[in-house]
Amino acid sequence: MTELDDRTPIIVGVGQVADPIDAPDYHRWSPVDIAAESARLALADAGVDGSSIDTIAAIRQFEVSTPISFPPFGCSSNVPRSIARRIGADPARAIVEIVGGQSPQALVAELGEEMLVGRSEVALIAGGEAMSSVRHLAGDGQPDWSENPGGQLEDRGFGLRGVTTLTQVRHGLMDAPSQYALLEHARRGRLGLDRTACAASMGELFAPFTQVAAAIPLSAAPVARTADDLSTVTDENRMVADPYPRALVARDLVNQGAAVLLMTVAAARRLDVPEHRWVYLHGHADLVEKTLLERPDLGASPAASAAIGQALERAGVGIEQIDAMDLYSCFPIAVSAVCDALGLAPDDPRGLTLTGGLPYFGGPGNNYSTHAIAEAVERARSGQTVLVGANGGIMSKYSAGVYSAAPAAWPHTSSRRAQEALETVESVAIASRPDGWATIESYTVASGRRGDAVVIVGRLEAEGSRFLANPFDDDEEILALLTGDAEPLGARVWVRSFGYGNRVTLTRDRAEQLAPTPTLGLRDTYEHIAVRRDGRVLEVTINRPEVRNALHIDAHLEMNQVFDTFEADPDLWVAIVTGAGDKAFCAGNDLTATASGGFPWEPDGGFGGLTSRRLTKPVIAAVNGIVYGGGFEIALAAHLVVADEEAARFALPEVKVGLFAAAGGVVRLPRRIPPAIANDLVLTGRSMDAAEASRLGLVSRLAPAGGTMAAARALAAEIIAVSPTSVRLSLQTIEDTRGIADEIDAVRHDTDALDQLLVSQDTMEGILAFAEKRPPQWRNL
Repeated sequence: MTELDDRTPIIVGVGQVADPIDAPDYHRWSPVDIAAESARLALADAGVDGSSIDTIAAIRQFEVSTPISFPPFGCSSNVPRSIARRIGADPARAIVEIVGGQSPQALVAELGEEMLVGRSEVALIAGGEAMSSVRHLAGDGQPDWSENPGGQLEDRGFGLRGVTTLTQVRHGLMDAPSQYALLEHARRGRLGLDRTACAASMGELFAPFTQVAAAIPLSAAPVARTADDLSTVTDENRMVADPYPRALVARDLVNQGAAVLLMTVAAARRLDVPEHRWVYLHGHADLVEKTLLERPDLGASPAASAAIGQALERAGVGIEQIDAMDLYSCFPIAVSAVCDALGLAPDDPRGLTLTGGLPYFGGPGNNYSTHAIAEAVERARSGQTVLVGANGGIMSKYSAGVYSAAPAAWPHTSSRRAQEALETVESVAIASRPDGWATIESYTVASGRRGDAVVIVGRLEAEGSRFLANPFDDDEEILALLTGDAEPLGARVWVRSFGYGNRVTLTRDRAEQLAPTPTLGLRDTYEHIAVRRDGRVLEVTINRPEVRNALHIDAHLEMNQVFDTFEADPDLWVAIVTGAGDKAFCAGNDLTATASGGFPWEPDGGFGGLTSRRLTKPVIAAVNGIVYGGGFEIALAAHLVVADEEAARFALPEVKVGLFAAAGGVVRLPRRIPPAIANDLVLTGRSMDAAEASRLGLVSRLAPAGGTMAAARALAAEIIAVSPTSVRLSLQTIEDTRGIADEIDAVRHDTDALDQLLVSQDTMEGILAFAEKRPPQWRNL
């Protein structure tokens, strides 16, 4: 022992607690109370008090793990310091860790590194959940768990980047059971298991977990069950997300907490912690997986196997030398994927869990592995070498640790090279707008209060790229395929992309039946816009002056259909878009409508049907008032801007409401004006008047007060007086060469524009009219 560096980190105390609602001494503890109680037990385990603690890291409470989750009874504004007040501690540093079941193990490794370099001597990791009490105490007389202890706090945020994506949100793929179910079906597809065999294997994997949980007093569900009990769907064991019935998924309604106390060898000696309580981390690793859709094999977990492999290697042991282990077990795939990679049998005699796992022991979400580490420490004290594998996200993050009471130097380990190796594996291409024949790679049908929610992972036949999709609401054929006797995996489907997401059907005809292609043509009346055809000119007026012409989805759809018609009609040569009234061109997105509806989306043409469209004909923005946010983005998408010299004001104020100009503003504005000024406008959200916009080159022409439409019509008349073919091909060449930096290369760029001119009737007409000294008669041919 004397050879150990005084700064060597060791675990000296662990504590676990439960507050079941059916217990005679049920305390109605808050999550902070539960975490603090487990911390008291950890301190008592080490035989010390809280006064020496210099760092407390709190595991993020499950109910505050997303930006839109709000604990119904309130919560502490500084959880680690609330814990500290309860245990007589006054730490210099307080941390709230990011989301993920990997966080307890990752914190052990991180805080150990802090001790090794002298930035900490005594650190506590603690977390608690009271979700069972939240449901039990709902209604009259519910408690208030809000508190504000003040003090320093290092809030690390949610850490959800790469775990939650816009594509997943648009397809309703937000809940953990559905995402893990997709991975589970992908694994059974790779292994060639039918649904019956898959269900049986999951039950056989988790049945031993229930036996372990039945022997632990703190378990939320201490009942041993058979494999059939777990895998057979009944009224009690309902299907949550195919292939998972309730008995195979993590249990969230628990009141449990756990804590781990670390300190340096020097501190342990100073505080007289008995050496038989000391436990060492012999190896550890922390790795991150690719985002869900990028993974080459949805049913595998390279990050998990690599993290465990690195931890074992640093500890100098093989998996066969591990005496006991706990593999994070929120869903069967989280365990079986590791078993696949490490060659572990589901019935390994050592067992795959120390606690009984998340579905049976409990310890939900972020804090479960604190319980696993506490159990590992107790096993290590009895002479065992123990492996803990902690999983976070959707098999997105994995932390592993090897624990033993055998004295060892701290395993300073960098996961950089292992992480780089994971990242060099080629990702699967993702189709942003999939259209065409595809095959089903994975799927799930999740049951909820609003009916079944279906998510499909597909691969396009033509290119192999992957996509997420849902069926159309009224498509019973797809639901029958996914829930019937036939095998859905590998089935052929037809996919179509829409602004709101991708949709699959069994045939192309069925897709057209359920979502007919919109008919082109101008209607007599519209609800949210006004349309006027004046010869070759189309005038589109956003007609929502009561909300400063802000746009919601119905207005977007009307504009998108009108500009589809404009592009397709050879007799329409120029379009003018403006806003009703004299106050606003368009104030952007209608946030009130967005707040009261579902997730916002735009049609394929983009905001206002324009910002994502490759325009082939001139569009003039007649800016008659304020042009903010998406309205400014419409103006940037237009070829020409006529602005009222007094009323027009331009701004991208999205940053002021927690958004950014994602409909093209942050892309187009820095390409149109000096970058430093563009950055000023984008990053502050400030507005500028028409004069400044004109000086910057954003405005084609200034119009006198109230004369915007007159000036826009005059400009349109100048354009329709020239060859529409020449105008169209000029725009085409501008677009074709926009990305070519070298001027000569751009001039020499091969294009078929001149080829088109050679066979154009308008070209010949222009030359003849000039020779004959007469006005040309353009035909757009």
